[in-house]
Amino acid sequence: MDSARAQKVLKGKYPAKEHAKRVVEWMKKNHKGKGEVNGVLYLEGQKTRMIEDNDEAAPFRQRRFFYYLTGCDLPDSYFTYDIESGKSTLYIPPIDVDSVVWMGLPLSEEEALQKYDVDQALTTDQVNATLAHPRSSYSSTVWTIANQVSGHITFLEFSHKNFTLLKTAIEECRVVKDEYEIALTRHANDISTIAHTEVLKRVKTAKNERELEAAFIEKSIANGAREQAYHSIVASGTAAATLHYQKNYAPLDGKLNLLLDAGAEYGCYASDITRTFPISGSFSPESLSVYNIVLEMQSTCTSMLREGILWDDVHLKAHEIAIDGLLKLGILQGSKEDILRSRTSVAFFPHGLGHYLGMDTHDTGGHPNYEDKDSMFRYLRVRGKLPAGSIITVEPGIYFCRFIIEPYLTDPVHSAYINFETLNRYWEVGGVRIEDNILITRDGYENLTTAVKDVDEMLKIINGS
Repeated sequence: MDSARAQKVLKGKYPAKEHAKRVVEWMKKNHKGKGEVNGVLYLEGQKTRMIEDNDEAAPFRQRRFFYYLTGCDLPDSYFTYDIESGKSTLYIPPIDVDSVVWMGLPLSEEEALQKYDVDQALTTDQVNATLAHPRSSYSSTVWTIANQVSGHITFLEFSHKNFTLLKTAIEECRVVKDEYEIALTRHANDISTIAHTEVLKRVKTAKNERELEAAFIEKSIANGAREQAYHSIVASGTAAATLHYQKNYAPLDGKLNLLLDAGAEYGCYASDITRTFPISGSFSPESLSVYNIVLEMQSTCTSMLREGILWDDVHLKAHEIAIDGLLKLGILQGSKEDILRSRTSVAFFPHGLGHYLGMDTHDTGGHPNYEDKDSMFRYLRVRGKLPAGSIITVEPGIYFCRFIIEPYLTDPVHSAYINFETLNRYWEVGGVRIEDNILITRDGYENLTTAVKDVDEMLKIINGS
């Protein structure tokens, strides 16, 4: 699916009813022997929340579980889905006369029915009445999510209440994306590419990190993405060694590189892109050598991707390439096999190779094991085989973080594999990370990210040539 095809797909409605059917099918398949799956699914959207000591609402972010089954981005909304009939009902806020004075008329029931993929649209003052007078299939089980049910909602007519299975079902179903979700993610990537390119154009003349963050957000909003998928990481110099750096205000003067990890959100779907490039328009020899290792890590690991590939194996390959590269530079020394076995490379590549991407930047269904005793896999956010239709980030990196590396230098096992003298030439590189968003297909993969990462192309943009 190219960008033109994605735009055609996005002219339709978000496929909420298909998502509801998929979730119910998953529940029935995985609830065997524990009772029949019937009754009603019940979800609530996020509530309007006021800023403390202020008469203004806090920034709104729709609950992703609710959005997956409705496509509705309105606050204070509710949803029911009758499993037996397959009928979905969206409940939206009714007209509040006092609110209209300030905010204008809300979406009507008729407009909601036209906009969202649901069978019926009612107002929220009818939710309890509907639940209190159930149809025959209602008088069994209500499936909902713990701590996401308002106090005024009553489930008295239901003989059973399940607060766990629906959440798990939605999390698992979200892993495999349909055509509409892929189109949303592609469009978010397209907008982010425009914004990343703008930062390349401005980096040589910018004075500080905040100017570049502003440039990214400016282009995102101007091209239709008002929200960011996450707070941007705009890390210059040695700050790039901090994985989730958040200051974004430091001056750029005298620093080698900028690591920009930033992604726009479109239609509640995220992009997540990282690029690293020289602030001056020319890489230092040390920076370029590290960049080329990371680029090889990414290109080789991406080429391995296909339906059914074990993500652990791809992550392991990234470490093998990192070790090879650092051995060539002389930062590491000794046997590749011994270095891999000792996990010394974790000092330079401490995080996982990537994560699922969807409505959340770190999306659901990855089944990480943060209790893993193996330091190489402890922070891997996805474990197991990748299904076709999943979208995963491939984001290898090599970092020169004193806080992480110095304990390795005092460890008798790890220190034997690190050349201190050579390492000292690389601290100012900070860190290099390159990240793309990859759709897994039956035959291989499709890269949804088009932001420039080729060295010559990046330098042409930075230098205006």
